[in-house]
Amino acid sequence: MAAPSPPSRKFLGLLPLPERNHLTDALRTETVGGVLLLAAAIGALIWANTPLSGSYAFVRDFRAGPSSLGLDLSLEHWASDGLLAVFFFVAGIELKRELVAGELRDPRTAALPVIAALSGMAAPALVYVLVSGVGGGSLGGWAVPTATDIAFALAVLAVIGTSLPSALRAFLLTLAVVDDLFAILIIAVFFTGDLNFAALGGAFAGLALFWLLLRKGVRGWYVYVPLGLVVWGLMYNSGVHATIAGVAMGLMLRCVRREDERRSPGERVEHLVRPVSAGLAVPLFALLSAGVPVSGGALGAVFTRPETLGVVLGLVAGKAIGVFGGTWLAARFTRAELNDDLAWPDVFAVAVLAGIGFTVSLLIGELAFSSDPVLTDEVKAAVLTGSVIAAVLAGVLLKLRVRRYRALCENEERDEDLDGIPDIYEQDDPGYHLRMAALYEAKAAEHRRLAEHAGATREDRGGPA
Repeated sequence: MAAPSPPSRKFLGLLPLPERNHLTDALRTETVGGVLLLAAAIGALIWANTPLSGSYAFVRDFRAGPSSLGLDLSLEHWASDGLLAVFFFVAGIELKRELVAGELRDPRTAALPVIAALSGMAAPALVYVLVSGVGGGSLGGWAVPTATDIAFALAVLAVIGTSLPSALRAFLLTLAVVDDLFAILIIAVFFTGDLNFAALGGAFAGLALFWLLLRKGVRGWYVYVPLGLVVWGLMYNSGVHATIAGVAMGLMLRCVRREDERRSPGERVEHLVRPVSAGLAVPLFALLSAGVPVSGGALGAVFTRPETLGVVLGLVAGKAIGVFGGTWLAARFTRAELNDDLAWPDVFAVAVLAGIGFTVSLLIGELAFSSDPVLTDEVKAAVLTGSVIAAVLAGVLLKLRVRRYRALCENEERDEDLDGIPDIYEQDDPGYHLRMAALYEAKAAEHRRLAEHAGATREDRGGPA
């Protein structure tokens, strides 16, 4: 007699309540930040393509900082190396939380989004290499279309007014977190210049002190902020991209709650810093990086030059094929069944949405073609073009299912007993059903009273009882 096959698992099922609450808080901030990011990008494009373009170039290239410390940088450089360190600090905290308390904690649960994210990075890189290689272009930009910008993706959702069910939003966020992790590794491995081992050793010593202070329970921003700035400066001067310092410090924070804590230290810090990252650091980076010429000739070059065409096709086609294909294969071989309330076209729409690469793609584009300013601007234009195409396609696909999404979201949010917990999480709680019974009994009693009153009124008017 054959052994029974292992039970299948539900993919994109209902999230645990603590995970859902954290997701709601995080995505609310990212959505607001994404709208600001979108506004900053549009503002940069307008500024750089009007008679005021000279002032844009002056502001972007204005240099500031102590040259004695090797930090006499342009404002654009400060944005990409300094402000994005804040973004990657938050990414490091989110990654740590996912690893110890979120979707990535359980290897069986983590396998599917991790495989989807890796496929969603490998496929765009392969598309870029094929297109650029066949066209005789540079292969140095292979990593540009591999990134997913969660803030920009959420801004698109906010603009088109589509409410994704929490499971799909969590899947998109987990994809972006894993994506950020491997983008960090790509930056660290492939875009590290000549190493200054003295500065690198100082940075590691600073990180070790940062970790020791955390372990000892030392608290106070006045301790960690100056230390973080020193670590960042040493990391920058070491030749390793300075954003790595932000990631490393984020990963060191404890993200598991103790019995006497409402929030872990990592969650508290993330709650404080995420608005700074989403609302200030990333939009300023976009303002100083997205201002590229968008003439008819420049847009035409996006679709004719092999490097830029590779970026566009990598973001639009490579991401969709990679994320969807990786998800489908992982679900097939791990026996994970799709949630009954969703369908594979919903997963494909999210895969297309993941093609919005913006922030990290712009950063990698700057690093990949730093020796060729003209090509750098053309690659930036390609990132913007590919992200816009992916956003439009995803918007159309999501609009086709908008009624279904609204119904699912309303079901997730419904709280008829008004206890602050969505009803869908209380179906196994006897107390919930007793509260609902009392509510319905009170409503029934009120309707009986109204019926008696209505009957008496009709009798008084001489009508039939």
